[in-house]
Parts: sequence; C-alpha cells; structure tokens
Amino acid sequence: MRSILLHIDDDPCLEARIQVAFDLARSFEGHVTCLQAIPYEYGVPGDLYGTMAAQLYPVIRENAAKLRETLEARLAKEDMPWDWISVDGLAQHKLLVHAGLSDIIVMGACTEAKGRNSYSALAAEVAIGAQTPVMLVPEKCKGLDLSVPAAVAWNGSPEASHALRAAVPLLQKSSEVYLLSVTEDDPEFDLPAIEGASFLARHGIEANMVELPGTDDGIRDLLVKAAQVRKVGWIAMGAYGHTRVRERILGGVSRSMMSNAEFPTLLAH
Repeated sequence: MRSILLHIDDDPCLEARIQVAFDLARSFEGHVTCLQAIPYEYGVPGDLYGTMAAQLYPVIRENAAKLRETLEARLAKEDMPWDWISVDGLAQHKLLVHAGLSDIIVMGACTEAKGRNSYSALAAEVAIGAQTPVMLVPEKCKGLDLSVPAAVAWNGSPEASHALRAAVPLLQKSSEVYLLSVTEDDPEFDLPAIEGASFLARHGIEANMVELPGTDDGIRDLLVKAAQVRKVGWIAMGAYGHTRVRERILGGVSRSMMSNAEFPTLLAH
C-alpha cells in the first residue's frame, strides 16, 4: 500500500480523506498522489448554444487553481511524500487511468444528494471499473488507525474474496480481525467463512468468525451494528456482486453500505 491515489475535489469529505490518505502513507511509508480532475464536458439547462458553459469554464478553472494553491500550502506541512496531478477531464475517467499503478484509491462518501439512500455514484463507478481497491471515507472521519480492530463483510462471493485479499496488508496491522457473515436461507455462494479465515491464517492473521442471523432487508444494519459493537476502525467488503441493473432497481448491500457510511470502507469488485 505504498502508492496511494487521493481524489481531490472541493466537497465536505475532502479533509477527511486527506487525513486517511496520509495515515495510510505513514503506516506503509508510502507516497500520496493527489489527483485533481477539472471537468470540461458539462451542460447548462437551457443553454442551447453553449454560451453559459463557455463563460462558466474559466470560473471552474480559477476555483480549481485556488483549491490547489490552498491545499499545496497545507500539504507542505505533511511528513510524507506527495505529488499533484491536475488534468482536464471527468474524475471517473482520470481516476481509472491512474488506478493501474496505485495500490489503493482514497475517495469520499459525500454526495450532494440528500437522504438515507444517497451515495457517491463516482466512488461506485470507480470501485467497479478499477482493479484497485477503493477506501471510501465518510465526512465525520478524523483519520485511520490501522492498529484498532477491523472487520470484513463475508458472503463467499468473488467480490468478497477480492476485498479480503486486497485488505491483507491493512489487516496485518489490526489488533483484531472479524469476518462478519449474515446467515441466509438460500446462500448464493459456496465459500464458507472458514475458507476466508484459513486464507488469512496463511498470511499470519487470526480472524474471529461472527455469524449474524438476519434477512436481506437488514444486512446493512446488521453489519454496521456488529462492527460498532466490536469497535472496529474500518471495514472491508466486496462491491456490487449483483448486476448494476439489479442494484439500481432494488438497492443492495453495496449501495446501502455506501449510503451514510459510518466508517472508512474498503471496496473491491
């Protein structure tokens, strides 16, 4: 986890994810790459000839430059190495471009939408499109202490396996590790929690298997409550194991966990 890609955007989660990115860098003696994408493809309702959009673009660039100047002054005080990439284009595309040579992508859980079911569509798209795990950071997060207990949401799916494997370097620093499984009447996948625990044991990690009785409708709340009771600092989970169409229509655990995130969440698809 030495190459850390940090998404830069002026949203309420920015300070929280800066803290998490540099905590990761300190834990692994790593390097933080700050990626600021400046969109140039956008539309203004009613602007048939693009006049308003043309006038707006210089303002966006000016605000981006001010944000960079402010943050570079702030980051100059950090004790870990970092660099800054400022590019024109959509954040989703640019993050995916740079994800290939990154060990982890740090993104915010913030969104302009309101309500319990709001979630970061950008983080969801990057988590699905990248081969690199995404650390989703909620606004209230003050940092990331990897020495405290951690949890992994386990259902035996390929996505859960990917998340477990991606989380190994972080889990090796945790004081305790919990594999949280929700009992299902008709499980879709065959890998039991013991297989996940055995995998971790080969990496020198002792995992506590926790089985939670419940239904599909309450999986998110069960996982969050179980993690809170065990005072975990972060959780890992597979992202979007079902088709995107199903997730969009029915919701799903991935989307509900990303909505109003309670603690940093490592996502892998």
